[in-house]
Amino acid sequence: MKEIALEKVGRFSIGQAEDAAAATGCTVIVSPNGMPAGCDVRGGGPSSRENQLLNPLTAAQVIHAVVLSGGSSFGLGCADGVMRCLVERGIGLDVAVTKVPLAVQSDLFDLTVGDSDAYPDAAMGYRAASLALDAPNYRDGNYGAGCGASVGKIAGMETCMKTGIGSFAMEVGKLRVGAVAAVNALGDIFDPATGEMVAGVLREDKTGFRSTLSLMQQSIAAVENRFVSNTTLGVVLTNAAFDKARLCKIAGMAHDGMARTVRPVHTSADGDSIYACSVGDLSADIDLVGVLAAEAMAQAILRGVFASEGAYGLPAARDLPFLSDRARSYAAGRGEA
Repeated sequence: MKEIALEKVGRFSIGQAEDAAAATGCTVIVSPNGMPAGCDVRGGGPSSRENQLLNPLTAAQVIHAVVLSGGSSFGLGCADGVMRCLVERGIGLDVAVTKVPLAVQSDLFDLTVGDSDAYPDAAMGYRAASLALDAPNYRDGNYGAGCGASVGKIAGMETCMKTGIGSFAMEVGKLRVGAVAAVNALGDIFDPATGEMVAGVLREDKTGFRSTLSLMQQSIAAVENRFVSNTTLGVVLTNAAFDKARLCKIAGMAHDGMARTVRPVHTSADGDSIYACSVGDLSADIDLVGVLAAEAMAQAILRGVFASEGAYGLPAARDLPFLSDRARSYAAGRGEA
């Protein structure tokens, strides 16, 4: 297995746009000729648009864009701008009188960071889609859907941490698999290689971590409505050719990578969702691709932690002096080590 640049995985491009002052943004993955895609949602609080297109029982065999956005349900209008941009370029399903771009979307909750009245809209979606087509600008960190991302929020925003969006890609022979993850979990983030906690709930004096699970165990009383919602969003990309039924399976396997790095995960306060997209024609084993997708997802989540910078009064992993030498080295490289 060898690490490669994300853009080398296959036929797609990514554009990002954000409002840094308001702490929100969107990331748009575009495939002008269409890409088969599947989806697996494990969190109990998703905010999404058109995901039913990816049900194997529905007619559509390809989509043209995946949109990851902040703003919770308010941000779902972002895809309107993506569709407008694509149809202006002649991209979409030909229905004789026009072309209809098929765009799916999932949103994370970033309203407690920055301006709660600001969220991605059609104009931002249009801008991100245009960049994807004309000048792809994907970067790990505080960009796109990761602009207002944070983790470790069970004790309140005063002791949570800034995270962002991350990516990782690899190749095995001719097979290529990559992942993008916007990290905005209720829980804590761990390095699977060491078991070390690298982001999450801070102590009140910011000199170390507390455990989300331990805090949850302090009371067994039912919590009807946690004060924030969360969500880690992911997209798996591969140059292997699969239909959407098999891509739904690969998306499900990729959740293993999320579970290795995020604890607790898939709670009722998270909307954890992973898309899987086929952006090539290679024949490959589905189980191998699924295993690699899980590893790519885990590494993309770590990149989303280590590539981010402290903002909006929230520290990032790279700001914490008590992390191990391995983690600090990784953070200093913003996820590139």
